[in-house]
Amino acid sequence: MTAAATALTAARRARDLAELAAGQTVDLLVVGLGVTGAGVALDAASRGLTVAAVDAHDLAFGTSRWSSKLVHGGLRYLAGGHVGLAYESAAERDVLMRRVAPHLVNPLPSVLPLTTVTPAVPAALARFGFAAGDVLRAAAGTPGSILPRSRRIAPVEVHRLVPAVRRSGLRGGLLGWDGQLIDDARLVVALARTAAGHGARVITRCRVEQLHGRGATVTDTLTGEHRDLRARAVVNATGVWADRLDPGVRLRPSRGTHLVLRPGALGRQQAALTVPVPGSTSRFVFVLPQQDGHSYLGLTDEPVEGPVPDVAEPSAAERGFLLDVLATVLDTPLSEADVVGAFAGLRPLLAGAAGSTADLSRRHAVRVAPDGMTTVVGGKLTTYRRMARDAVDAALTAAGLPVGRCRTATLPLVGAAAPQQLARLGAPARLVARYGTEAVQVAALADDDPDLASPVAEGLAVTGAELLWGTLQEGALDAGDLLDRRTRIGLVPGARGPAPAAPPPRMATGG
Repeated sequence: MTAAATALTAARRARDLAELAAGQTVDLLVVGLGVTGAGVALDAASRGLTVAAVDAHDLAFGTSRWSSKLVHGGLRYLAGGHVGLAYESAAERDVLMRRVAPHLVNPLPSVLPLTTVTPAVPAALARFGFAAGDVLRAAAGTPGSILPRSRRIAPVEVHRLVPAVRRSGLRGGLLGWDGQLIDDARLVVALARTAAGHGARVITRCRVEQLHGRGATVTDTLTGEHRDLRARAVVNATGVWADRLDPGVRLRPSRGTHLVLRPGALGRQQAALTVPVPGSTSRFVFVLPQQDGHSYLGLTDEPVEGPVPDVAEPSAAERGFLLDVLATVLDTPLSEADVVGAFAGLRPLLAGAAGSTADLSRRHAVRVAPDGMTTVVGGKLTTYRRMARDAVDAALTAAGLPVGRCRTATLPLVGAAAPQQLARLGAPARLVARYGTEAVQVAALADDDPDLASPVAEGLAVTGAELLWGTLQEGALDAGDLLDRRTRIGLVPGARGPAPAAPPPRMATGG
C-alpha cells in the first residue's frame, strides 16, 4: 500500500465529497471517525465494499483522544465477574500488539505497592487479578516475550521503577504487564489512512444533519454547503453522541478525567503506578509514564448530566480526588503545581440498572433501527475492532448485502512492522515510535529543508517535519488538528504558546 493511496489531504477530501454529492451511492456510510468509526470504515473497505466515512470535526476529535492510552487485558472486568469481556479484551490486545499495530503498542510494566497500610481486600484482589491476567494472556496466545508474567517484587525494585513511592512501611509490590499506545489519536489516524488505502472516502468537517437507513443530509462546515449522501447501509458510530442520531439508543455517559503531571514528578518513572482507591475493593488510579517525560494520572468515573459537550472539562473535585488518592503511596504528595494539564473523555455507556456509572458494563451493543440504520455504542478502545466487525455484519445483513469475511484481525495498519524491523530503520527513535516504518519518510521531509528536523519550539520534541507530514498525509486541515490530534502538543496548555499558531505556508500546498 503506497503513501499516495493512504494520503488524506484537503484536495482528496474535496474531491471525494464532490463525487458523493454528485449522486454516487456507496455500500456503507459511516458517521463518526473516532476509533470505532474508523475501524468500521477499514473493516468494510477491506471486505471490498465502497465506503464513505464522515465526521463533524476531525479524526479522533471526541472520546478516542481522551483515553488512558492503554491496550489492556481486562483485569477490571474480571473483578466484576465479566470473564468473557476480559478474555475479549486480552484477545484484542494480542491482535493489536502482534499483527495490527505493533509499532504503536508497547509493553508497559505496572507496579502496585504493598505497604503495611494497604487494605487486605484490594491487595488480595490485585494478586488474584494479576494471576488471572497471566491466564488470559496465555489463553489469548500472547507470548511471555511480549508480556511477561506478573510477579512479586522487593521494595528496592519498586523504588527503581517508581522512585517516589513512600519508603515507610513498604513491603514490596506486585509487578504486572499490559499494553500501552504511544498515542490513541495516532491509532485512529492509522486506521483512517489504512481505510483510505482500501478505497474508503474519509471526510472530516462534514456534519450530519439528518441520518436514516439509506443515507444522510450533511453540511460541509468549510463551505456551508448542504449535501445529500446515498448509501445502501449506514452505521452510526458517534459514540457518546449516538442518541442524537438514533433516539432509540439510551446512554448514560460518564466522564473520565486525567491530569498531566510535569516530567520528573515521580522521579525517573519507568513503570506505571497502580494505587487502590481507599474505601473501594475494585477501583484504582494509575500514573502512566509517557514518551515525552510527562505522566498521566487518572482515572475518574463521574456521571454526566444534561447535554453532552463537544469537549468535556475536568472538574475541581476530580482533580482533588486523583491527587488525594495518589498521595496515599508517596513520600511527598503532589500538588496542583505539579499538574501542567488535564483532559477528560466521555464514555458512551449503555444505560442500565447499576446505581453508579463505574458499575455499568463496558460491553458494546449493536442496534438496528426500524429504518435499517445500525448504531454501535458502548465498548472500549481496546476492543474497537470487534465492535467494528459486529457493526458491519449487522449493517450489511439489515441491508440485504453480502456480509463477506472480516479481514482486520490480520490486516496491518500503515507503518506497522515487527519490533526487530523497526529497530533497523534509519530514523530517529522518537519518530519510529510514533510513525513506525513511515518514520523514514517523515524524517526525509527535512532533506530539502533542514529546519524541518528541528523542534517547532524550545522545550518541545515535535519537529516541523511532523507538522508537514500531518498535512501532506494525515488529513490535518488547521493548526488545531496538528497541535491537538496529530501531535498532542495541546495536552499541555503551556506548550501551545511556543508552538506555531498555524502550519507553515508549505503545508497548505499538500494535495
